[in-house]
Amino acid sequence: MIGLGTMGRNLVLNISDHGYSVAGFDKNAAQVELLKKDSGDRNLFTTSALEEFVNALKAPRVILLLVPAGKIVDEVIQELKPLLSGDDLLMDCGNSHFTDTNTRIEELAKSGIHFMGVGISGGESGARYGPSIMPGGPKDIYKHVAPMLESISAKVKEEPCVTWLGVGSAGHYVKMVHNGIEYGLMQLISEAYHLLKVAGRMNNDELHDVFSEWNNGMLHSFLIEITADIFAQKDELTSNSLVDMILDSAHQKGTGGWTSQDAMKLQVPIPVIDIAVSMRDLSAFKKEREAAQQKLEGPGYKFEEDKKALVSWLEQALYFSMITTYAQGMSLLHYASKEYKYDLKLENIASIWRGGCIIRSSLLDDIKSTFSRQSDLSNIVTDDGIGQKLMQSQIAIRKIVQIAVDTGIPVPALMGSLAYYDSYRSGWLPANLIQAQRDYFGAHTYERNDREGTFHTKWNHENE
Repeated sequence: MIGLGTMGRNLVLNISDHGYSVAGFDKNAAQVELLKKDSGDRNLFTTSALEEFVNALKAPRVILLLVPAGKIVDEVIQELKPLLSGDDLLMDCGNSHFTDTNTRIEELAKSGIHFMGVGISGGESGARYGPSIMPGGPKDIYKHVAPMLESISAKVKEEPCVTWLGVGSAGHYVKMVHNGIEYGLMQLISEAYHLLKVAGRMNNDELHDVFSEWNNGMLHSFLIEITADIFAQKDELTSNSLVDMILDSAHQKGTGGWTSQDAMKLQVPIPVIDIAVSMRDLSAFKKEREAAQQKLEGPGYKFEEDKKALVSWLEQALYFSMITTYAQGMSLLHYASKEYKYDLKLENIASIWRGGCIIRSSLLDDIKSTFSRQSDLSNIVTDDGIGQKLMQSQIAIRKIVQIAVDTGIPVPALMGSLAYYDSYRSGWLPANLIQAQRDYFGAHTYERNDREGTFHTKWNHENE
């Protein structure tokens, strides 16, 4: 393992716990010492000397990298290359962009060195006790490390949450989309929190109870579970709830934005993920928002209905929106698989996301079952079972959006979920007008609905 930060160190301990001897390297001597301290009597070798690290490994070597994505990965590879031999395997377990992974595969192949992009999700706890693992690359090379990865992964119904996903950068692409879905789900949950706190005027104890109850029902998921825990956490520096002491300016590392960028390139709509990225950006404009609050007024309406009704509507609205968010991510994977020739099996992806990862939820059992019946389904909303769930919960999300509009509470992801559903189920959309406008001002041509071909019209302004 190269990189002994939180994730790397915990993965080393996880691998060691499953009977493997492990060598760990980090340029930072403090990280090396921390692993030594945690290692006890495990069969671990740690060092800050790269050549010593490489020489400690039996050939052909298997080296995992857990370093920050970008140029640092390339710098590590360049330092390693002179010390490696043909058939050695490097596994990049960080959040690298999938195009960088493709480049590294091609470059290292010239030296006979194998390279795999491996997505890992589950945070610190997942790394230590069982993450969801998303490997891509040569299938025959994956077979050599499959037993180790299966042993350290999370398990659901005794099934390991890891499988070979596809060639090339398939693993990092799937992890990128996983993170995009994660962005969407987190934004949806934060909007539900906003409505309960402001419209429902609930305190943190009540919020804890609501999310705890939700986690025992249709919304059962890791993110709902930890949200309940967050509302119960007290601040060590004050007597307040910790959540109230955290600045409302969210950060991001880029994977959500990468998902939006590639979806736009492939022309696959993922509006909830796009909105989630934009809202994190907007949250960072803290001073501007505070200034605008002093000048701009909302509708002034207060929600006076039953809190229990609000909670019930929101539970169904979140369920509706979580389905559409998974649907958008899975649809992107469907089309990306064809474009990049990954040959992804969406049933397998849903399966390994059921445990260990951040977006694990009970919904993924339904999604897995859907793809087991219809492996090439382009959008799960058209599945009879999932479509029925959406239709049954649509009244609630329409009610929630109405409440948000009336009270002036921003819920763009919930609105986007509903708009996506209504747009997807519409056999006709007003894009004909957009095409007419494009032809009018730019002679971009248009297609007709009564005959084949492309057409251009000399609009009225051209006849004047």
